[in-house]
Amino acid sequence: MLIDAAGEAHRPDEVQFLLPVNPGKVIALALNYADHNAELGFKTPEEPVMFLKPNTSLLPHGGTVEYPRGAQFMHYEVELGIVIGRDARRVKAQDAEAYIGGYTIANDLVVRDYVSNYYRPPMRAKGWDTFGPLGPYLVSADEVPDPYNLGLRAFVNGELRQEGNTRDMILRGPELIEFMSRFMTLQAGDVILTGTPKGVSHVKPGDVMRLEIDGLGALENPVAWESEDAEPLVAQEGQRI
Repeated sequence: MLIDAAGEAHRPDEVQFLLPVNPGKVIALALNYADHNAELGFKTPEEPVMFLKPNTSLLPHGGTVEYPRGAQFMHYEVELGIVIGRDARRVKAQDAEAYIGGYTIANDLVVRDYVSNYYRPPMRAKGWDTFGPLGPYLVSADEVPDPYNLGLRAFVNGELRQEGNTRDMILRGPELIEFMSRFMTLQAGDVILTGTPKGVSHVKPGDVMRLEIDGLGALENPVAWESEDAEPLVAQEGQRI
């Protein structure tokens, strides 16, 4: 049961979830698990490969993900989301835990058709509206004893498709906060998406994705076609797909 501010109990399936946080910005990390890099045929980068996830892509638990018309390969990515608790600028890794407010589950959806290498920021691949489900909860940092020993799982229509553990991250939260806060202020409420392990696969309209991280709950979103008036995707080569 969920308890609201007035102390009343509600069944989770009878409420409409909102985003667990309204971030000023969402900074996503690519290629932060070695097994996923091998899965995609990429080498592990020498420094963090980052991109911004548009706030217009964010979607709460239970919201419907829109599948772009013409896309050939769209997939989920289960990721630990780090929520900044207070403004951070030029913070050293050894001090960074004090700037973490909590954790949530993120689904960094992507149209793989538009990703050729990590030198091109994948805005068109990952920036679609509804491509950033977050939730269902914001779990405070003191409720997560070890954020780097959490199991991650992704199910599609009840079938386990992806499984990993946050202990296999190449760069962890404190290192990322030090790197990022060196050149930009991380503000309270900002979210860092920390990458995904191997196990990505295609999803299609009609599928239901369920992403789980130990201690953080389960983020579930169905997939449906975008509106019929949407033009099909155009591939990088200029041909319709």
